[in-house]
Amino acid sequence: MKIAVLPGDGIGTEIVDEAVKVLEVLDLKVELEFADVGGMAYDKHGHPLPEATLKLAKEADAILFGAVGDWKYDKLERQFRPEQAILGLRRNLGLFANFRPAICYEQLTHASSLKPELVAGLDILIIRELTGDIYFGQPRGRRAAPDGAFQGAEEAFDTMRYARPEIERIAHVAFQAARKRNRKVTSVDKANVLETFQFWKDVVTEVGQQYADVKLDHMYVDNAAMQLVKSPKSFDVVVTGNMFGDILSDEAAMLTGSIGMLPSASLNAANQGLYEPSHGSAPDIAGKGVANPLATILSAAMMLRFSLNQPAAADRIESAVKDVLSQGLRTADIWSEGTRKVGTREMGDAVVAAITTKTITKS
Repeated sequence: MKIAVLPGDGIGTEIVDEAVKVLEVLDLKVELEFADVGGMAYDKHGHPLPEATLKLAKEADAILFGAVGDWKYDKLERQFRPEQAILGLRRNLGLFANFRPAICYEQLTHASSLKPELVAGLDILIIRELTGDIYFGQPRGRRAAPDGAFQGAEEAFDTMRYARPEIERIAHVAFQAARKRNRKVTSVDKANVLETFQFWKDVVTEVGQQYADVKLDHMYVDNAAMQLVKSPKSFDVVVTGNMFGDILSDEAAMLTGSIGMLPSASLNAANQGLYEPSHGSAPDIAGKGVANPLATILSAAMMLRFSLNQPAAADRIESAVKDVLSQGLRTADIWSEGTRKVGTREMGDAVVAAITTKTITKS
C-alpha cells in the first residue's frame, strides 16, 4: 500500500509529522512517499501542484494531506495560489464525496461553545459534494456588466451548476452511509431561490425513493445553519453541495469544541481518497508547536478504514485518541481549567504511547 504524504504549508508539516509517527508505530506494510504541495511547492517549482506531485497522488492508494495557504501568496494570479493545489487534486482524481464527521467526545463537551446537554453524544456526518457547484462552474471571470442597473460597470461573476449524474452519485453515497447509521438524511439546499438547488432537491428526492428504509427531509441552508446551533443532535447524515457544505461543516466543527478535532475524507468512485484535517494552514501559529494534530491523526484513521481496508488499525488510533483525552491532555484550542495544556509533538507522542501500551497489554 502506497501513501502519498503532502504536508503543505503553515502548520501542515507539524501536524502531518504526528500522524506519520502514529502510522509508523502501527507497523503496517505501507510505503510513505513525501512530495511538495501548496505555497512551498510554488516557491520551489513555480506551481502549487507540480506534475511530480500529481503523478504521485494518482499512483498512490491514498493521500495524507496537511494544509495549504499563506497570506503572502494572496497577490499571486489565482492559478498559482496554494489553494489551487487542493482543487486540482479533487478535479484530477475525481474526489467527489467529502465525508466530514462532527463528533463531540465525552471529554470535550465543555470545550464546545454550546451547552453540554446540546452536544453530549453528538455524532453528525456531513457529506459534501466536492467537484461541482460554484467552485468549479464555468463561465467565470470579470467583465463590463452587459445589463442591469449598473450596465457597463466592472463586475465579477461565477456560475453555479450541477448535472443530474453529479447529484445522483452523491445522493447514493449519503443514503448508503445513513443505512450504516441512524437511517436519516437531511438534504440541504436553497430551492426557494436558486434553480440549481430546486434541481438538486428534485433529484435527491428521486434517488431517495430507492431507499425506503431511510427517512429523507429537506432543509434550506439558512435554516440548517440555525438548527445546527439550536438542535444539532436532530441531524444524522447531512448531504449538500460544495459551497454550502464548506460552510456548514466548519460550523459543525465548532460544536465539537474545536475545528482542530475535525477529520475529513474525500473519495472517488474507486475509494481512493485524500485525507486531511478540516482546518487550514494557520500561518499565524506555524512553527510554534501549538497546533492540534488530532484532526490529522483521526484523518489517518479514516484513511486506514476507507481506502486501505485496515479497520482494526483505524480502531486503535481512534481508541488511543479517546484515551489521551481521558488523561486530560489538551492543546490550546481545546484546553479548559483542570486539564493539562500540551503542544503538537507532545500530543502526538501521547497518542503513540496509548497505542503501544495497549499493544503490550494485549500481548
